[in-house]
Amino acid sequence: MDTAVLTLRVPVEVKQQLDKLADATHRSKSWLAGEAIQRYLDLEAWQIGEIKQALIEADAGDFATDEEMAAVKAKYAG
Repeated sequence: MDTAVLTLRVPVEVKQQLDKLADATHRSKSWLAGEAIQRYLDLEAWQIGEIKQALIEADAGDFATDEEMAAVKAKYAG
């Protein structure tokens, strides 16, 4: 896999936590930071995809019926 250099500033506390985690896991700080960024990007991409799909459904008028909403409310509200 090709890699690139990324320089960033983080609060001192975050750097200290990263140092401790790197020591505890025997992973490099670079690997841990890259993994964290990738997880963040994956989560954000998923969320944006879900929002876009919900907007398509809303634009198509695909909403829950009153009966479906009542069933959900009864299930969780008791």
